[in-house]
Amino acid sequence: MFDLYVLERCPYCRKVIDFLDSNNIQYIKHDINNPDEEATLIRLGGKRQVPFLYDKNSGLKMYESADIIEYLANIN
Repeated sequence: MFDLYVLERCPYCRKVIDFLDSNNIQYIKHDINNPDEEATLIRLGGKRQVPFLYDKNSGLKMYESADIIEYLANIN
């Protein structure tokens, strides 16, 4: 399962969300408008930037929508 950290109005986040949804990839969405989610993002990734994907199975942590989509497209 993937954790995706986003801001709802972020167009780059929307791009990743649309890819995940259209490919029926399960994920947990974390909106960093919530201070607890924001703190977790910073703890995991080291900065407040979205989208941020965390693959718990592999330990992969990734920013940048194009990189995230490429990664997800190649694992399925």
